[in-house]
Amino acid sequence: MIDPRAIRTFLAVCRANSISGGARALNISQPSVSNAIAQLEQSLGGVSLFERSRSGIQLTPEGEALLRRAEAIDSLMADVQTEVTLASAGVAGPLRIGGTPGALVSLLPDAVRRMEARIGRFALHVVERPDHDLAAMLHRGEIELAFVTTGIEQPPEGIEEQTFSRDPFALIVGKQNDHMPARLSLRDTAHMRWVLPEARGAFRRQVDALFMAADIPVPQDIIRCDSLLTTKAMVRGSQRVTILPMQVAWAELSIGVLRAITIEEAHFARSIGVRKLAGGRLSRLGGELLDTLIHSSKL
Repeated sequence: MIDPRAIRTFLAVCRANSISGGARALNISQPSVSNAIAQLEQSLGGVSLFERSRSGIQLTPEGEALLRRAEAIDSLMADVQTEVTLASAGVAGPLRIGGTPGALVSLLPDAVRRMEARIGRFALHVVERPDHDLAAMLHRGEIELAFVTTGIEQPPEGIEEQTFSRDPFALIVGKQNDHMPARLSLRDTAHMRWVLPEARGAFRRQVDALFMAADIPVPQDIIRCDSLLTTKAMVRGSQRVTILPMQVAWAELSIGVLRAITIEEAHFARSIGVRKLAGGRLSRLGGELLDTLIHSSKL
């Protein structure tokens, strides 16, 4: 039987990168920490969790595996008191999710509206992060679901994904580009000024692929920006242009402050969906959100 207190001690040592640092964080003696780690290693079959050096500790493969579980347990325990308090007030949750900006905009607002109609009040925490950070957050248990561009590459080990929507790319322009035609090739945009994504994730790879399909280089006169709000504001108030999925720009397109131009090279649509730990059990609210996405999917 593994002592939960030993897991907490191990996590403190990992975060401090030393036995002495873990002892200070927990306000206990260094020998007590060493004994707790030794007992934990014995409970796990006599494995070695880390090696000590002058620069700190170096986790073994067994230590790396335990760290992922320990972080997930720590995140779960941090939400226990909050969940009980919310339940007493008739509020479901809390649920912590993350996503890339475009994927969240495309899927989450409608899902939240549907969930409110189905289950009433709930507590939801949402963070925006790049793709690679989201995978690490899933493994650490910091989030239950990650909203991302799907279908580009195999998910990281231990993570599974499901696609719920597809959204065509378009050239997005403001009023100062009213003279532009309704359809064009990216080869005709070499002289234009651009705003395009900075983060090197799946979304940027798809945008770069559009320029490759047109057999032209990515533009040089470019502002790199990962904020969708800032990107759309710059395009709306200038002659700069961008490439976005239609759903991401829908609010501005619907009121006419931005316009979508068909890109001849856009033969593929962006796929959007959710990643989660493979075989992982979701909280009640996490399951409700996933069910909502499944039932509202148009695929």
